[in-house]
Amino acid sequence: MRRIGFITFPHFQVLSLSTVSVFECANMLAPEPLYDLCVLSENGGPVKTSSGLTLETEKFDETEFDTLIVLGTLVEKPTFSPELLTYVRNAPRKARRVASICTGALVLAEAGLLDDRRVTTHWAYARYFRERFPKARLDEDRIFIVDGSIWTSAGCTACIDLALAMVEKDAGKQLARSVARNLVMSHRRAGGQTQHSALLEIEPKSDRIQRALEFARRNLHAPLTVEQLAEAAHLSPRQFSRAFHEETGQSPAKAVENLRIETAKVMVEDGRHSIDVIAREVGFGSRDQIR
Repeated sequence: MRRIGFITFPHFQVLSLSTVSVFECANMLAPEPLYDLCVLSENGGPVKTSSGLTLETEKFDETEFDTLIVLGTLVEKPTFSPELLTYVRNAPRKARRVASICTGALVLAEAGLLDDRRVTTHWAYARYFRERFPKARLDEDRIFIVDGSIWTSAGCTACIDLALAMVEKDAGKQLARSVARNLVMSHRRAGGQTQHSALLEIEPKSDRIQRALEFARRNLHAPLTVEQLAEAAHLSPRQFSRAFHEETGQSPAKAVENLRIETAKVMVEDGRHSIDVIAREVGFGSRDQIR
């Protein structure tokens, strides 16, 4: 049985502990239980969450784990105790994989585990993270990222996607899908999807359509023909158009238009570029068309 430890600290965000439900469902649906779950803290005993709820925990020790997961916090500029950082710094010696949820990436980074690694965190903390930890290769646009034995996720419900990916890695895609259904999720978002995007609204069922959408998102400045998208999906244009509509309920052209609109909105809100520049960057061509 794989032992999973959830690393807590005062005022952690309770939503990040929702990952427990993923592993609990996996235990229920697998032929035999796969995971032994444990909640840890520096001193053991009760730990208060950011919402005021209190959770009972076990004290850090030298117990080995399959997976150690650092939970996140909503504190704007959190500080972490030396004892917590020491435990996390030594986590790779105690566990096969080490993960963070949301701002838990700040703990991993401060413990020195994220230097020269691709990581993600909640988009709202991206600037703060990048300023404090320039050696980490932060991509704030990802749901989760796996770099070797280090797994990091975005904020809020992205922790569920991370946990489902772990179940899939450990026990196969079929069990992960069953767990997602049990949690009343339409599908598990791939790690390459953006944290807040029209891509999440489209909800394709296959990786090939997701690849085409990712290609579109990276190349919004270009014309983006059906032929190009089909090539990214490794399908003929006819097969691609049919599969795209079947999986998303809309045409490729409409999906690309939604991506262009969404990206333009983000750039307008950012306020760093003129409307003419934004129009060119997102592929609308002119200010009249973007309006």
